Amino acid sequence: MTKNNSTNNFKFDIAAGLVVFFVALPLCLGISLASTHYEGIEGIEDFAGIVMPGLIAGIIGGIVVGALSGSRFGVSGPAAGLITIVAAAIIEFGGFANGGYEKFALAVVLSGVIQFLLGMIRAGFFAYYIPFSVIKGMLAGIGITIFIKELPHFFGYDKDPEGDMNFFQADGHTTFEDLWLMTENVHWGATLVAVLSLVILIVWGQKFIKQNKFLNLVPGPLLAIVVSVVIAALIGSNVDLKISGEHLVNVPNPKSMEEFKGMFYFPDFSAIGDSKVWAVALTIALVASIESLLCVEATDKMDPYKGRTPMNLELRAQGIGNLVSGLLGGLPITQVIVRSKANIDGGAQSKKSAIFHGVFLIVFVLAIPGVLNMIPRATLAAVLLLIGWKLASPKSAIQMIKAGWTQYIPFFTVIVVMLLHDLLYGIGAGLVVAFIIILYRNFTMSFFVSGDQNNGKIHLNMSQHTTFLNKASIIKTLDEIPDGKEVIIDLSQTISIDYDVSEAIRDFITGSKDRNIKVEVRNPEKLTQFSLEH
Repeated sequence: MTKNNSTNNFKFDIAAGLVVFFVALPLCLGISLASTHYEGIEGIEDFAGIVMPGLIAGIIGGIVVGALSGSRFGVSGPAAGLITIVAAAIIEFGGFANGGYEKFALAVVLSGVIQFLLGMIRAGFFAYYIPFSVIKGMLAGIGITIFIKELPHFFGYDKDPEGDMNFFQADGHTTFEDLWLMTENVHWGATLVAVLSLVILIVWGQKFIKQNKFLNLVPGPLLAIVVSVVIAALIGSNVDLKISGEHLVNVPNPKSMEEFKGMFYFPDFSAIGDSKVWAVALTIALVASIESLLCVEATDKMDPYKGRTPMNLELRAQGIGNLVSGLLGGLPITQVIVRSKANIDGGAQSKKSAIFHGVFLIVFVLAIPGVLNMIPRATLAAVLLLIGWKLASPKSAIQMIKAGWTQYIPFFTVIVVMLLHDLLYGIGAGLVVAFIIILYRNFTMSFFVSGDQNNGKIHLNMSQHTTFLNKASIIKTLDEIPDGKEVIIDLSQTISIDYDVSEAIRDFITGSKDRNIKVEVRNPEKLTQFSLEH
């Protein structure tokens, strides 16, 4: 196989698209459930009305964003990081019973317009300022969260929907409470198919399978799902092992066209003058943009070909995706790491795989939902469990530890805060810690101090770019110079110097007479906005 062989690419892209479909399906359903099942949301009358917004977002994220995006392996869809924002907005607008979701759908439309404009003004540069340690921490944090969240589903405890990545869950429990409840509510039939599925997935990831031209044509997740459906049917007569109800995938299966139409909630454009709608739209646009850009950056780092995604193009693609999703009543869309990782692991060769996954969502959900509803949730949990393990590979932690404290402290900060809260809080905490480290390093590395043993002079050699971040360390050093010394402040290598630092040097020169300190400034013309007369 070669990278440029379009025939081979199609074959592998469609297989990868199928793998991503099986990963995306439970997440689309689960995120939709988690977003609309919060206490305080009124008017939800049936299961179909809850999950359709997530499925719409998954389909649009695959087909529309997949076609417009410049990301080779990125896959977009409804995002767990927006669950609390979505739920709070629907509650504020009055819930389903009072047209609240229709107002929310309008906010999603407007957020898409804002995102598109952000792409037009080239706001995508933000992604290039995210430290490597924070990106790695985000990947590991998502992996650990997915792993912990899917363990209950692996053992058949299915009270919390997939996709609810918050520490405080939609079911009223915390993440760790669910782990305890899982041990008391093991469903042995679900556990059996989950273990068999995991074994198949691990075996199908071995080299001898990948090198076999026949076996390699069958995606591991597809084989695991077929086997699990067969096993579930065989053990169905055993009351203790029977897998049914909440332990199966539950895709809406409308009985009539009227029932199908009732699954959709379209935007209420009469509310376009409502300031609350615009406030929600701006919030969604900013959060979705940040999450997408972070995921794009992380996906690019996982790209085996080390490609670079045009960030501003991605913002425009995400904006159009949210515009279309909102028009159809879907949830907000971002690029998503879990689906992107599944895409890469599935052997994708181009962005067509993301489009194929969206096509599969339409075909399977609309044409044969009954077949999907035979799939045990435990099997899909096994697929996600393995993805979580790969994202949170121990090698990442070892790599960051070896890189030094400036790398592993932000890395572990992101992970811990993500586990105890959610994705965005984790990233925010990691960025704060990384910025504090930058301040510290600027404090210690803004200049070089040396002493001349022959004449007792103290030399301060300033760095090329001396900013306000260096002010504290420079003042500290100047204050610690003993009285009566001779000081040379060398600006020969300095290209730029902030006013804050210039002011600090001026104050030192002004006070040097009282301390009997003789000051010589080399290249004094580089100091601005004050006179060197002293």
